[in-house]
Amino acid sequence: MTAPAPLAGYVVGVTAARRADELGALFVRQGATIRYGPALRIVPLVDDTALHAATVGLVAEPPEFVVATTGIGFRGWMEAAEGWGLAEDLAARLRGATLLTRGPKATGAVRAAGLSEAYSPASESTAELLSHLLALGVAGRRVAVQQHGEPLPYFADGLRAAGADVVEVPVYRWVGPADPGPLDRLIDAVLDGSVDALPFTSAPAVASTLARARRTGRQPALVDALRARVVVACVGPVTAAPLAAVGVPTVQPPRARLGALARALAEALAARSPRLAVAGHVLQLRGQAALVDGELRDIPPAPMAVLRALAASPGRVTSRAELTAVLPDGGEQHAVETAVGRLRTALGRRGLVQTVVKRGYRLAVDRPHA
Repeated sequence: MTAPAPLAGYVVGVTAARRADELGALFVRQGATIRYGPALRIVPLVDDTALHAATVGLVAEPPEFVVATTGIGFRGWMEAAEGWGLAEDLAARLRGATLLTRGPKATGAVRAAGLSEAYSPASESTAELLSHLLALGVAGRRVAVQQHGEPLPYFADGLRAAGADVVEVPVYRWVGPADPGPLDRLIDAVLDGSVDALPFTSAPAVASTLARARRTGRQPALVDALRARVVVACVGPVTAAPLAAVGVPTVQPPRARLGALARALAEALAARSPRLAVAGHVLQLRGQAALVDGELRDIPPAPMAVLRALAASPGRVTSRAELTAVLPDGGEQHAVETAVGRLRTALGRRGLVQTVVKRGYRLAVDRPHA
């Protein structure tokens, strides 16, 4: 029997707009099911007066330092300058400046434009980038900062506090999705227990998801679900900040890479899935399924809710009232009996779930399984 893929049985929600397919593919390759609900869309600002004014100003009065924060943003800036007939002049001014890039994508875009970076932090952190700039000394010097989807107030303010003349370059911005339907359905899936993990790649995506839940009266329930049951992973502390503000714990990889994010989330899911010896079999819960003696068994939502409740206190008798409370659509005693019957069928083994007369149900746990 072939071993199930590491994330088989789990459902991962993806809110990213840019690179959503790439992120989803990382989880699909490990066996997960993906539900997409974009929380953002990128609006280019090629015709924006603020971008044009910043570009003209930098051509007229060249900067001494230029910070490129994203590849897509830097390329968009060069393309916009080309459209305005300013590309050669802008490139000449940037060539005369000290260029700093936030990470590999920005570095690649800078080099593709025929330029070269003087510094790029290994952590891909804007905080480390700011520290490096401040250490170089920016008092009385002109610094251009290419923004990435939203203003970077702490970055620009930190430079200004050190005496720099800061020019902010807004290339594109993030706004809410044109159609919020997929995001609404993803939030509902989190609330009804059919999504096991949410990875986030940007703070605006987090903020937009929480804002949508708030506008539709679901934020308290969403925050509760993220705190108690869903594994939430973020590429770094900046992305995690809006979640930390509402008390949601997050998993973060050591490096801000999509691959590292996927590995950190997979490890966190595995850590939440202990194996139990039950009636002579090995049982392991996996989000929307269970492994029984290494065999993946798909389990419908109501029986899965019952199994989660029983496994939360292995071997303890769980009353019918307690089980009724965890069913996705509520119900009465008959609904619990039906869900237990379907659970026994789905598990495919006899004796895993025991009926304790007049008290409720329990898993027939032998002992914890290492």
